[in-house]
Amino acid sequence: MAARAQCPYCGVGCGLELKPPAPDSEEPLWSARGDRHHPSSLGQVCVKGATVGETLHHNRLTTPLWRESTDQPFAPISWERAFTILVDRIRATLATRGPSALAIYGSGQFLSEDYYAANKLLKGALGSNNFDANSRLCMSSAVSGYARSLGSDGPPCCYDDLDQADLVLLIGTNTAECHPVLFQRLLKRKRKLKEALQLVVVDPRATATSDAADLHLAIRPGTDLALLHGLGNLLLRDGGVDQAFVAAYTEGFEELAALWSDWPPARVAALCGIPEADLQRLAELWRRSPAVLSLWSMGVNQSVEGSATVSGIVNLHLVSGQIGRPGTGPFSLTGQPNAMGGREAGGLAQLLPGYRSVADPLHRREVEHYWDFAPGSIAPDPGLDVWQQVEAMERGELDLWWVAATNPLVSLPWLDRVRAAVARCPLVVLSEAYAGTETAAVAHLLLPAAQWSEKSGVMTNSERRVTLCPAFREPPGEARADWAIFAELGRRLGFADQFCWASAAEVYDELVALTADRICDMSGLSHGLLAAHGPQQWPFPLGTAAGGGQARLYGAEGSPFPGAPAGHRFPTPSGRARLQADLPLGLAEPPCNRFPLVLTVGRYLGHWHTMTRTIHVARVRRSHPEPLLEIHPADAKRCNLDDGCLARVSSRRGELSVKVQITDRIRPGTVFLPMHWGAAQEQACEANRLMHALGCPVSKQPELKAAAVQVERAEIAG
Repeated sequence: MAARAQCPYCGVGCGLELKPPAPDSEEPLWSARGDRHHPSSLGQVCVKGATVGETLHHNRLTTPLWRESTDQPFAPISWERAFTILVDRIRATLATRGPSALAIYGSGQFLSEDYYAANKLLKGALGSNNFDANSRLCMSSAVSGYARSLGSDGPPCCYDDLDQADLVLLIGTNTAECHPVLFQRLLKRKRKLKEALQLVVVDPRATATSDAADLHLAIRPGTDLALLHGLGNLLLRDGGVDQAFVAAYTEGFEELAALWSDWPPARVAALCGIPEADLQRLAELWRRSPAVLSLWSMGVNQSVEGSATVSGIVNLHLVSGQIGRPGTGPFSLTGQPNAMGGREAGGLAQLLPGYRSVADPLHRREVEHYWDFAPGSIAPDPGLDVWQQVEAMERGELDLWWVAATNPLVSLPWLDRVRAAVARCPLVVLSEAYAGTETAAVAHLLLPAAQWSEKSGVMTNSERRVTLCPAFREPPGEARADWAIFAELGRRLGFADQFCWASAAEVYDELVALTADRICDMSGLSHGLLAAHGPQQWPFPLGTAAGGGQARLYGAEGSPFPGAPAGHRFPTPSGRARLQADLPLGLAEPPCNRFPLVLTVGRYLGHWHTMTRTIHVARVRRSHPEPLLEIHPADAKRCNLDDGCLARVSSRRGELSVKVQITDRIRPGTVFLPMHWGAAQEQACEANRLMHALGCPVSKQPELKAAAVQVERAEIAG
């Protein structure tokens, strides 16, 4: 029988229709195609989604594995033994060092029920806020930027806005390769409307995204915020400010206008390395377009000025009144399939469920009461973000580091430092579906996890649309759902009443009830409603009819939060959006004489993150057989490189060797590597070994998009 679910790859959240293998099939592979009934994707699917059925069987962990030391081989153990190890370690740590020595690092590949159970266990039962997730590397600057400017996290736009915008600004996003179904939707409309739809791309590289653009601004890395200030300067100068909107619905305009006045077009163009005429053209397009939509992703978020740049985008929409209407708004494209769901469930070290903050006493009391824990059970300070967890391990301050559904020994920056830090942690636990990952190499206890398709739960995509993902296959061997692992551990630690769920549906019922009257209100949702009526968009309060969720936030027609009147009201103390005047910082590690080039990293279309899934798909391997260093011809000449030769790329933190691809599609002074290949791959190319760990001071998101490097020809040993 066919099943319907959300694709488990990027944050577009496409609907899939899965068909079981034929009874006489030699290899029991499920096939996948786009679900025409899913409102977010309308039957479209990319190569990753189309081949996901080929990834479900290969190289799976099927039983718990244990070793006392990482220089020993793993041996199979029972789940009973695995839980005994965890309970003994946690109790000993609580008795001797306290909850701050416990940490979990989760994932945007979690279902919302997994996220919720893990947070309730660590933050509520054990009193440690040291739960962070790989969304810290992905979307935390978007979270912070939205909250700073609009008063709350939550993308205010929806995918239908792609069909109604007159101008679409794509900044820091290679949408064609990283969110391909959304890009195809834009491209189809562009082919039909031609000049009536204008696409502007801001990216140091020429990509499949910029190939479709009417204007490509190939700015210097690290100048995004300066570009936005320059655009604001021109809007201010040429009458592009909606003075009535600014006066009625925002605060802080005078300070922002003063800042913008210091960024005239000549200064901005020189700093960004673009023609002044291109900046002028963008400003004119913005000023004259009735509906402006901005899309961004990692190129904005993964920066020391990530939160400021997000607020810089929001500033432009606010001052021009381009928000809350069809075709308008600042729209963060989420990187992972359920990073949005993680934010709803409190899945970062500073968050609690329902878009609450651990630093807010009222929020803590609300959650403690709901969870039936004693007052004061939740610690009052934000926990350790993932890089702080690494630093704590360096200092010997963590007794337990539990990694689940992610592969940080490829995805974190400064990997040599990470390996050395993790080696100091007495117990490293990895909950994982696949065997042989780079993180497994540093773990003591491996727990076989049931993955998407083998457990039921929900995901929320970038447009706030919630999809039920049912279990349509049996987990291999002894693999268990992550939420069930956390719940069983909670019961064994003495919290039987708080973790008495019998199903994922019960976990979800508890989560959505905790969102009631919050901006992310999902209290009207349930597994049953989603199964019967399909995906739904929040806000979806109790009593909402199927299909009655709200497409856009902050519109003039109504309020997305209880008790506020209509008319572009925002969840801030004043009800007004807050314009942010942030000075540009530039790159955390600018190029210098020793390291004269800027390395940026990104994805290939067919691969997903650290390739634990996609490496098993022959079609993808053929399309992307190896990592390549993209370098401009002028830089290649200076570095004595030929196309196809081997180059040595080095930074202050490490070096690697990789094959060269000379291309004029990248800006001089900038080189590019894919981030997928880790140490476990035959063609190892650990791009993140070279990246520094400095990050945005607000969001704590590392600047994974830029590091200063040297490139030279590698001598091949005879």
